[in-house]
Amino acid sequence: MALTKPRVGVFGGAFDPPHNAHVAMAQAALAQLGLAELRVFPTGQARHKDRPLSPAEHRLAMSHLAFDDLPDTRVDPREILRPGPTYTLDTLRELNREQPGAQLVLIMGADQASSLHRWHGFEEILSIAIISVAYRALSTGSDGQFDPSSLPSVPPGARFEKLQLPPMGVSATDVRACAQRGEDLRQLVPPAVARYIEQHHLYRSA
Repeated sequence: MALTKPRVGVFGGAFDPPHNAHVAMAQAALAQLGLAELRVFPTGQARHKDRPLSPAEHRLAMSHLAFDDLPDTRVDPREILRPGPTYTLDTLRELNREQPGAQLVLIMGADQASSLHRWHGFEEILSIAIISVAYRALSTGSDGQFDPSSLPSVPPGARFEKLQLPPMGVSATDVRACAQRGEDLRQLVPPAVARYIEQHHLYRSA
């Protein structure tokens, strides 16, 4: 009888800053995907971002504050420490070498999934990892489900799973705008992250 491979979740993002929807996605992944471990990866040099990211040390520190208390969860700094551009494929390859008996589950939102064919090493990513796509139930009855058939050139054997989230309207852009205006962030980000942003005067104009 074949043994089931332990499943390791891979959850990456700029986390600039990590907010309550990020935490909700991590919690949903732990509850729904049967993970032995969830790895959280703050992005290093992200080529696709149209704005400069906050310094890596701040994003890493806030990620620890947001995720460290979740069970079976580890913030992994390797993408920040890696020189040059950051590619998800490099991280998946490294995890595959480190944990050859594990099944990697790459967690992302539906907007990211819809552009997955433009990611570096798209086909190899799909050969290494199951893609878990988060979607939110809508009041209209539509679940906003991502359709893998919308992607061009999906290789045979590609695997997709659904991750259901509650409706949440917060984004990192919203948080940065509120911080810029000096507004209270405690309803948008974990309390420790709100304190960190205030203490370090992040997202304020010079």
